[in-house]
Amino acid sequence: MLPFAGKRSAVAVGRTLPARPMRSLGRSNALRSNQLRLYSDEAGASAEAATQQTRRIPRWGYAAAFTVALAGASATYVANTFRSELDAEIAPLQPLISPDGHTITIDGVPLPVIKSFGGQDPGDANRPRLVILGSGWGATSLLKTLDPANYSTIVISPSNAFLFTPLLPESTTGTVESRSLLESMRKICLRSRATYWEAEAYDVYPDLQMVAVKTAAGDRFLVPYDKLVIGVGAQNATFGVPGVKEHANFLKTSHDARTIRYKLLELFETAALPTVSVEQKKQMLSFVCAGGGPTSIEFAAGLHDFIAEDASKWYQELIPYVKVSVIQSGEHILNAFAEAISTFAEDKFKRQNIDVITNARVVKVEKNNITFRLKGAKPGENDLVELPFGLCVWSTGIEMREVTKRIAARLGLQNKRALEVDPHLRILGGNIYALGDCATIETPKMQDMFMSRLRAKGTNRLSLEEFSEVCASIVNKYPQARVHLRKARETFDEYDRDQSGFLEIGEIETLLKDIGKKLTSLPATAQVANQQGAYLGGKLNKLGEHNPSEWKVLEDKLKPFNYNHLGSFSYIGGDSAVYDYGNMGQGGWLVFLAWRGAYLSRQVSFRTRVLLAFDWFVKRYFLGRDISRV
Repeated sequence: MLPFAGKRSAVAVGRTLPARPMRSLGRSNALRSNQLRLYSDEAGASAEAATQQTRRIPRWGYAAAFTVALAGASATYVANTFRSELDAEIAPLQPLISPDGHTITIDGVPLPVIKSFGGQDPGDANRPRLVILGSGWGATSLLKTLDPANYSTIVISPSNAFLFTPLLPESTTGTVESRSLLESMRKICLRSRATYWEAEAYDVYPDLQMVAVKTAAGDRFLVPYDKLVIGVGAQNATFGVPGVKEHANFLKTSHDARTIRYKLLELFETAALPTVSVEQKKQMLSFVCAGGGPTSIEFAAGLHDFIAEDASKWYQELIPYVKVSVIQSGEHILNAFAEAISTFAEDKFKRQNIDVITNARVVKVEKNNITFRLKGAKPGENDLVELPFGLCVWSTGIEMREVTKRIAARLGLQNKRALEVDPHLRILGGNIYALGDCATIETPKMQDMFMSRLRAKGTNRLSLEEFSEVCASIVNKYPQARVHLRKARETFDEYDRDQSGFLEIGEIETLLKDIGKKLTSLPATAQVANQQGAYLGGKLNKLGEHNPSEWKVLEDKLKPFNYNHLGSFSYIGGDSAVYDYGNMGQGGWLVFLAWRGAYLSRQVSFRTRVLLAFDWFVKRYFLGRDISRV
C-alpha cells in the first residue's frame, strides 16, 4: 500500500516490491505478479547501457525489428477490434513510483497522489481514510449514519447534489421543480464532516489501494484509501436496439428531466403554429414510453395530469391530436407488482386514454418513429408495427457504467450485470464495498452447505433436526433466503415425498433446485440502496472503534445485510396510486395520500420537504404548472 498522511511508507527508494497478483475477467487464475519499478540513478544507468547496445545493432536488425513490430501491431489491432469490452483482459499494472511517493506513472501518465485535502481537521490525518464514490441513495444514507469521529472521509462524484429519484418523473411536467428534489452534497458532507470533490472515478487499483480520478477540466490524480465504497449507480440499458441513444430520451438524472420538460413544451408550442399540418401535429403530440416499469408508468401518468389540468387550458385546440402510449415487452405493466395491481393500473390507464401495448418488443428507434414487434402474431399477419412520436422516453432497465465495468474487469469479477458482493457488501471479502444499483449480492451457496453436512455425516440423507440446523446456518449467512427456509418443518414435509422422516439426496437436490428458481436479486430501487447505506454506515462505525488490524476478523462476526422490504408505490395519474406488498396490494386515492406522505417523510432535508410540499399542495392546485420554456 502506498504511503499517505499518518501512515508508514511501504515503499523504499531503490527497492523493487512485487505487487499482489490481480485476477482478470474471464480467467480463474491470477495474473502473473508485476513489479513496482522505482525512479533511481540505477534506472538512468540501465537506460544508458541500453542505448550503447542499440548503437551496435546491424542494419538488417532494424529491418527485422520493423517487420516484427508491424506484425505485432496488426495482430493487436485485430484482437482489439473483435474482442468484447468486458472480456478484454486488463493490462498488467506496472506503475512507476517517484522516490517521494507523491507521483505514480501509470500507462505513461504521471499522476499526483493526493495525501491531504483542503479543510481537513488536524485529527483526521491519523484516521483511516474512507473514500466514497457516488452521491446517490447508498452514499447519502451511509454519510447520514457514519460517525465522523472514526474516519477521514472523502466523497467523489461528478454530481454535486443528491437527487430524490422516485419523484423524477413528476419534474418532467412541472408538477414539482427539479430544485425541490435536489440537496447539495456539500451540505450533506458538512453534517458528516466529510470532504466533497466534484470529479469522477475512472479506475481502481486494489494492489495500490488507490482510486484514479479525473475532473471536468481533464486533470487526473490518485486518491489512496483504507476503505472504499462504490456507489456510482447504473446507466440506462439499450439492449442493443439501434437508434435509442440518438433519438430517445432517458430519465435518470435531473438534466434528463429538464431536457424532457423543455422538449415537451417545445412540441406543444411548435404544434400550435398555423403552418403545421394535421399529420405533423399528430406526430409531434404522440408521446411514447418504452418500458412498463414504475419510471415509465409514472411519467405517462404525470403527462396525463399535465394534459388534463394545464395543456387543456393553454393548448385547447391541440388536445384532439395528443396521444400517450406505453410499450411493454411483458404481458402486464408494473410486472414486478402483484397481478391484481397491474390490472388495476391498466384499467386506470384505459380510462385515461393512455394506450398500453403489451407483448411488444422494440426493434429500432428512428428520428420520429419507433418500430416494435408483436409477440404471438398469427401466421401471415404483419408483426412489425411503426408508431410515430414527437417524444420517446426510454426506461427499460439498467446496466453497468463504464467505470463499473472496468472495476469488475480489474478485480476479475464474472458477473456482467453488476458488481457481485458478499452478504456483508464486500467485493471478494476485501476492503472494497459496493451498494445500490451497481451491486448485487451473490447467490447463496446452499448446495455446498448441504453437501458439506452430508459429507461430514458420511451419509446421503438428513433428518428434520439436521435439516433445520443447515437451514438456520444458511439464513444466518444469507438473510435473503429466509423467506424460503424459515419454516423448516413445512419445507421438510413438503419434500419428504416418501414420508420416511429423512430427506434423501435426490429430494434435497429437488428442494435446492426449486428454491434456486425462486431466489431473485434485490431490486435496483432507492429503498434497497438506502438500507444498504445505513447498514454499511453502522458496520463501519463498529469497525472504527477497533484497530484496523482487527477489522477482518471482527467484520466476519458481524451480521450480514438483511433487506427489509417495506412495499412499493407507483403513481398512476388522476390523484391515484398503487401500493404492492408481497401478495397484498391496494390502489386509489387513499394510497395516493399515503404515497405522498411517505415521500415527504423520506426527504433528506427540511428545505426539500418544504419545497416539495409547496409544489404539491400550493403550486399545482392553486397556481398551476409553469409552462414557460426556459
